[in-house]
Amino acid sequence: MNVGEVCKPNVVTIREFDELSVAAKLMRERHVGYLIVVDPQPLDAKLKPIGVLTDRDIVVGVLARDADIRALRVGDVMTREPVVVDEDKSIGFALKEMRRIGVRRLPIVGRAGCLVGVLSLDDVIEVLAKELLGVSSSIGSELRMETELRP
Repeated sequence: MNVGEVCKPNVVTIREFDELSVAAKLMRERHVGYLIVVDPQPLDAKLKPIGVLTDRDIVVGVLARDADIRALRVGDVMTREPVVVDEDKSIGFALKEMRRIGVRRLPIVGRAGCLVGVLSLDDVIEVLAKELLGVSSSIGSELRMETELRP
């Protein structure tokens, strides 16, 4: 299974020149702590990720430093040039990247580096839980079949 099959396609995005207070409000309204900063591609209306912004970036980088959030733009705080993973890569590859850079989420890109979704550790755990349920069901079926065949 590849990350393109697992990632969530409904990504909350923002632009780097938007006000940081707008980003914080967007996070609150959409119940997310992670925004992908995008640069719209004019020819095909696709979005290219150029950064990421987390609620932690706002708290640690702005509020904890007593900076004026109203005076800042997303581009002042975001992580530039985020690590992205191609949609055809394996979940194992994405997990290695997450461990390597110490993050819980990654933008997933398709052709020409355009955004197709976001993969979170929660998404991976959900897939693994379903796989484990399948294994557990197989074990239960094996025991049931053995009992029926050999009373």
